[in-house]
Amino acid sequence: MHDDLIAKAQAWLAEDPDPETRDELAKLVEAADVEELAARFSGTLQFGTAGLRGELGAGPMRMNRTVVIRAAAGLAAYLKKHGHENGLVVVGYDARHKSEDFARDTAAVMTGAGLRAAVLPRPLPTPVLAYAIRHLGAVAGVEVTASHNPPRDNGYKVYLGDGSQIVPPADIDIAQEIAAVPSLTVVPRPTEGWETLDDSVLDAYLARTDAVLAPDSPRTARTVYTAMHGVGKDVLLAAFERAGFPAPALVAEQADPDPDFPTVAFPNPEEPGAMDLAFAKARETGPDLVIANDPDADRCAVAVKDGEDWRMLRGDEVGALLAAHLVNRGARGTFAESIVSSSLLGRIAEKAGLGYEETLTGFKWIARVDGLRYGYEEALGYCVDPEGVRDKDGITAALLITELASALKAEGRTLLDLLDDLAVEHGLHATDQLSVRVEDLSVIADAMRRLREQPPTELAGLPITRAEDLTQGTETLPPTDGLRYTLEGARVIVRPSGTEPKLKCYLEVVVPVATHADLPAARTKAADLLTTIKRDLSTAAGI
Repeated sequence: MHDDLIAKAQAWLAEDPDPETRDELAKLVEAADVEELAARFSGTLQFGTAGLRGELGAGPMRMNRTVVIRAAAGLAAYLKKHGHENGLVVVGYDARHKSEDFARDTAAVMTGAGLRAAVLPRPLPTPVLAYAIRHLGAVAGVEVTASHNPPRDNGYKVYLGDGSQIVPPADIDIAQEIAAVPSLTVVPRPTEGWETLDDSVLDAYLARTDAVLAPDSPRTARTVYTAMHGVGKDVLLAAFERAGFPAPALVAEQADPDPDFPTVAFPNPEEPGAMDLAFAKARETGPDLVIANDPDADRCAVAVKDGEDWRMLRGDEVGALLAAHLVNRGARGTFAESIVSSSLLGRIAEKAGLGYEETLTGFKWIARVDGLRYGYEEALGYCVDPEGVRDKDGITAALLITELASALKAEGRTLLDLLDDLAVEHGLHATDQLSVRVEDLSVIADAMRRLREQPPTELAGLPITRAEDLTQGTETLPPTDGLRYTLEGARVIVRPSGTEPKLKCYLEVVVPVATHADLPAARTKAADLLTTIKRDLSTAAGI
């Protein structure tokens, strides 16, 4: 075993084009660090519908230039097999460690394979890349990003020519092409021949952002903005300036790209503590709302003043607010969301006489809904301009929520007032999440097995009226690893995360509300129910 590991590591060393990872691996071989070598050579990072994502480092189980060059070669082979011999592939990247190297390697491999490649001019938000694919008529796009993962991670996200992320069976076909690459020596990588785009694509994207706003809407809401050490600031500020909103007050410590994300444990607005600096800025400047992007700016978080202090709105709350705003503006088309998001969107769409669809988790599914006008996911992802960007877009979502806040401000109202109105109209839809991060992935598999073998019959005293194992698929959903429980006045979904070592449980309770005066009691009841469901579910899953 030991000799086998060393031999694998030496074979990898012979191919690795990156002096940093070569040096790192050579030291592990020299120290005969069997445990660390085994962790890196126990398999290969699997290419799936989220592309690739993992920790940076040497070896096939890490993100590095060798893994990326193989992935690019597999994607190029897949595109050529599907008749795109001379097609254009657009490449974007964020400001994480190695992102620019991975983008350049991808462009080189595409060029060497006879495809055309164009790279965005600098680190830019993921939605700019998603926009560029359709704008330039590309056959595929690649975004090098690990979104809101920890600093040591990076990732590789693949879009096809319709501008949406890959779904099965494309992921399996591409993975097979990657596996068929015998060695890097057979992958031509010229040092030039691709195009580095100028700012015209970004300018076209920014011109498009104007279209999400109503022509003569109020633009008075004042904001505090954090880019969470990512790439959102310049594009968001430009979009806000074009729209005529007051310039956001920046959280200076997090405004500029920094791949080490020094002020946060996880650069995700949903994580505890991530918004602390933004809230401090809000207490100092008294804005109407706080807006945060995640590091690649495809997600948008919103916080509001609630009583004496600031609180983050849940993704489901923002999702409902944007839907209500679009309905109020006369939007037509289909509203869509993933199954883990709040059922309130369906009620809003139904009352407005609009189409409504539920999809599997991820914008790769939401973006494919026929006639999509608006789509959202509870994890702070919103697609408010599907014709422009077939993916979540934290820039246009920020514009739309600021327009809504401005319209309400003109009436002397706030986002919270509108949420109250929606609760009275449709019932109080309260959501929560039980999310368990693990070091050992077998913990997740054990929990799922336990729930399948001994399913709960009730949670919080509410009988489970329907239990579905989503691996079988349903009439409207393809198969996925998940469990869905329908209860009287509640719903629970349990699934492993597709991008992080987490087990995620999504809870929703619906409490009828007759009048605004009944809201406090309904909120108390909903909070108690959610707490008890969480506790009972933890026990049932053994987590």
